[in-house]
Amino acid sequence: MDVKKVLILTGAALLVFFLVTQPVQSAGIVNSIITTLREGAEAVITFVQTVFKG
Repeated sequence: MDVKKVLILTGAALLVFFLVTQPVQSAGIVNSIITTLREGAEAVITFVQTVFKG
């Protein structure tokens, strides 16, 4: 078995384990990740708008 495949399966198993055993905390982590990605995207948009306005 490929090492990459083993790592992916292990990560997926851990993800499912945490989703089942700690759903509230898992939802909080997902919301935090989504918020961070949204803020990053907004920062890039603001940067691009500023570059093309000036």
